Amino acid sequence: MGIKLKGVGQKDSQPVNKLIQAPALAGETAFGNTPPTKWNKFCYGTKRFIQNPANIILVVFFVVLAFLIFYPLITLVVDTFVINNRQETIYDKGKFEGDFTTVWWYRMLANPDTATMYFWRPLGNSILMSLIASIIAILYGGIVAFFITRTNMKGKKIISSVFVFPYIMPSWTLAMFWQNFWQNPDIGNGTGGMAYNLLGIKVPEGFVYGLVPSAIVLGLHYAPFAYILIGGILRNMDANLEEAATVLKANRAKIIYRITLPIVLPALVSTFLLVFSSSMSAYAVPKYLSMNKFDVLTTYMKGFMRQSMYGQSYIMGLVMIIFGVGILMVNQYITGKRKSFTTVSGKSGQISLIDLKWGKWVSSIIFCFLSLFFAVIPLVTFALESLCVHTGDYSQLTLEYWISKTPTSANNGLKGLFFEPQVWNAFGNSLGLAVLCAIIAGTSGILIGYAVSKRRGSLLARGVDGMAFLPYLLPSMALGGAFLTMATTFGLQKTFIILVLVGAVKYLPFASRSGINAMLQLSGEIEEAAIMMNVPWWKRMIRVIFPIQKSTFMSGYLLPFTSCMRELSLFVLLVAPGTQLLATLLDEWTQWWLQSANALNLLIIVTVLIINFVVNKLTGASIDKGVGG
Repeated sequence: MGIKLKGVGQKDSQPVNKLIQAPALAGETAFGNTPPTKWNKFCYGTKRFIQNPANIILVVFFVVLAFLIFYPLITLVVDTFVINNRQETIYDKGKFEGDFTTVWWYRMLANPDTATMYFWRPLGNSILMSLIASIIAILYGGIVAFFITRTNMKGKKIISSVFVFPYIMPSWTLAMFWQNFWQNPDIGNGTGGMAYNLLGIKVPEGFVYGLVPSAIVLGLHYAPFAYILIGGILRNMDANLEEAATVLKANRAKIIYRITLPIVLPALVSTFLLVFSSSMSAYAVPKYLSMNKFDVLTTYMKGFMRQSMYGQSYIMGLVMIIFGVGILMVNQYITGKRKSFTTVSGKSGQISLIDLKWGKWVSSIIFCFLSLFFAVIPLVTFALESLCVHTGDYSQLTLEYWISKTPTSANNGLKGLFFEPQVWNAFGNSLGLAVLCAIIAGTSGILIGYAVSKRRGSLLARGVDGMAFLPYLLPSMALGGAFLTMATTFGLQKTFIILVLVGAVKYLPFASRSGINAMLQLSGEIEEAAIMMNVPWWKRMIRVIFPIQKSTFMSGYLLPFTSCMRELSLFVLLVAPGTQLLATLLDEWTQWWLQSANALNLLIIVTVLIINFVVNKLTGASIDKGVGG
């Protein structure tokens, strides 16, 4: 159909007709004058696919992640049906190393002499400990989030800043603090803790060792996680929802029960399931607080590894992985049943805070005390314990465990912390491992974030996004066990490279969440302007995209670095005796050198805090920007 312009003749209008028909003509000339064949279409589509950098990134990471995640899991399952070494042959007579067997499954699930002691009892302890820890984390973190976002409580800034401190600290530091503070002379090593020596308080053994303290410590460690998730929803919730209920004369309790709680349900469910999954994989906390009277799956798994009973150990790891995947499915089912969780709209008004009257000072004092108690007092106890001549006796203090240049009998042959070669060897290994894991995970997270955001909604993008997040739900020790089976297959067991690989995979979810969130915030017009100027893709990433979202991207590097510096459960099965890390060295020292262990613990915490503070000031990156995605 022709187009006639005012004052223009028929001949003049023909070029316009050709312009309108240009797309069709272009389609024809791309394949010549003949109709395109299926092969031509395939080649043309492949060329266009390859020319998009996002597609190449997605394909590469799909292949790499599929191998690094699923291959170890497959080998883990296979090795539960195999005689893994010569020592295991005594449990299945007539079999040789490498032979098929079902003896491990029988011993762990059906044998009346071994199943209850080695599997069902620790499994029940793990579930109960994780359940209690999840409830504590949600109650404590959720209540603090509500008071900070919904009331006129005083001191919100200091409470909010200090409250996340226990999450930055390794969980086992809180376990050591609990032991140092509540220990009494009638149990444990026969020395009293701070509460007994300073206040004369004796507590029952069940409050110092076993299920209760393990659950409390884990709950306190993950309470800031609940605070961040629940507080974010409460802070952004549409004020009109509560205002409408107030107009209808609903009391405050009814508003909270009928409006606020249903709205934060997704955060409550996600927090509960993620804390439960993380607690199931906890190793250091129940180990430090067990006194050989409380065993969970992780402590038994490490014990089986130490005795070279790999088949039974791998079954425990597989069970923890099944729990992690099951938790993901439950979370998807619960959130999927409700089609909308909208809490933020364009009509939000100013949130009316609950007036606590004189209670604003009482609640402030209570939460300030609790926050400081679990954030500052642990550091004080570690410092004091590292100065005690005799553990728990604060009447005699010495710097011997810090500055002694020669091995001392009081320190069982160790030099002071600053002059002990083991410490600086472990420090260098931990720092190098953390840097490598952060570089690999952080850079991969940025690339995945870019590709997923550009191809959002495609099957390939969803697959890579899901695989990148999956390691978060796999228990650390179970993932370490899976990588151990893979390392054995390729001859990489007890090498530094396997530590780097497992660390990068485990902490990739933190970096990928930060990368995806950062890219989704960027308008496509920013990169399109650079494309029109023929700027290459790599230069667009370095000169345009990264500077704009620098702080969020740096959080993707900081999270893996910090987590790696304080990680124990992930590496405890993989580290070689000659490649000590700070966390594994602390695990060893806690059994024999208590004062030096407390000094080393303090050194780890201070190192993590200093690095986090410096990076935050230089780049604006922060740990809590990446927590929870």
